[in-house]
Amino acid sequence: STMFLVGLSGGIATGKSTVVAVLRELGCAVIDADVIAREVVQPRFKAYQQIVRYFGTEILLENGEINREALGNIIFSHPEKRQLLNSITHPEIQKEMLKQILKYFVLGYRYVILDIPLLFETNRLTKFMKYTVLVYCDVPTQLSRLMKRNGLSQAEAEARVASQLPLDEKRKLATHVIDNSGDRESTRRQVLRLHARLEDSLDFLWARLAAGAVVAGLGGLVYLLLQHLIS
Repeated sequence: STMFLVGLSGGIATGKSTVVAVLRELGCAVIDADVIAREVVQPRFKAYQQIVRYFGTEILLENGEINREALGNIIFSHPEKRQLLNSITHPEIQKEMLKQILKYFVLGYRYVILDIPLLFETNRLTKFMKYTVLVYCDVPTQLSRLMKRNGLSQAEAEARVASQLPLDEKRKLATHVIDNSGDRESTRRQVLRLHARLEDSLDFLWARLAAGAVVAGLGGLVYLLLQHLIS
């Protein structure tokens, strides 16, 4: 058995960051898709050059970085430009995610968590996950947290929640659910149980031996193993 991938998602104000914090405390490998998405549009990345070429220098800040708000305003009203932007950034995001997965494989991790906010909405990456985890909370709690966190009215909070796939629909798609409707300690206990279950789900000796071979310089073998992992 090899290292496997676990997809983690949630909804707005359901407390996914709380769950991720506990997982990191446990020493789990977590790859944040949002962080990578912000990184790949930095000047040192290939995607940056392509974005400037297609969208022009007017989307740049004075320091040369991309003005995310200005770019967002452009793609919001032009679906074809949103598709163009996605065609530029998605391959680079996937490439960086693959690099990080490979790093954790070499380090001998049993599983890697991919924190992907729109995992269930896009549904393109779920086929690569052995398990999917939803951070859930009841709608009244979700609305209350959102209103408090963002200073929104009830109507504004409801509109934001309604713009996402309903949590009850996501719940049907997930293999594991962390109910974050209660206090932090209750959530922590659930995360600990999930971690223990994932740790026990596979015999990891084979992957550790493979990682040792990588360290010895069999880079080509790693590549083949990783291709097998995500196929």
